[in-house]
Amino acid sequence: MNEVQIKDNSFLRQYETSVDGHLAKIEYSSQERKIFLTKLVIPEEITQSGFKDAFLGAVLDDIQEKNLRVVPTSPQIAGFLRKNRKYKDMLPIGIRI
Repeated sequence: MNEVQIKDNSFLRQYETSVDGHLAKIEYSSQERKIFLTKLVIPEEITQSGFKDAFLGAVLDDIQEKNLRVVPTSPQIAGFLRKNRKYKDMLPIGIRI
């Protein structure tokens, strides 16, 4: 899977990327220095192997660069964080997944 190009659409409060004309997105809300990742939407037309992991990784890398903490409220996103321990230090103190 090639690197995913993401856009932080702060007006709609979502990270998004387009694949073959289909929009994949991760909705979020932010509060203080935390970002709550609330919903992952990947259209069924996007069938590329590894896309979900590449998309989530690109979003988390962007959040990490902004020096924000991440709170995954979506089970799919929490599962990704559980598998990818390199993002564990992005969780706020007291949040376990």
